[in-house]
Amino acid sequence: MTKDELPRSPADPRTYLAVERTFLAWLRTGVALMGFGFVIARFGLFLHELTLEKLTVKDPHAGFSIPAGMALIAIGIIVSLAAAIRYHRYLRALDRGETRTAFDTGLAYLIAVLMALIGLAVVVYLTTLL
Repeated sequence: MTKDELPRSPADPRTYLAVERTFLAWLRTGVALMGFGFVIARFGLFLHELTLEKLTVKDPHAGFSIPAGMALIAIGIIVSLAAAIRYHRYLRALDRGETRTAFDTGLAYLIAVLMALIGLAVVVYLTTLL
């Protein structure tokens, strides 16, 4: 067995660094979701301003991007808060010598389902425009 093949103990600094990298990855995901939601919401406001400027009949679908953007911002906030809670839980578990009890995948599945639902809503919205 080589040094890299040996099982790592919870006190191994590489374990703590791996947990920190995972935490930072979740934070980047949360920030990206919030940024994308902001862009979508602002685009909806931009389209709304264009319709007011032209004094034309308002598009019935013009208000969709603001709720979709706000939903993405809310998901980003939830991801960031959950990442901080999970990171704290992981560190406490590692300090107690536990490795698998704190590592659940519920948050990842929840985010995947929420993103799929938002994607489905966008597809339905885009197909009703045609």
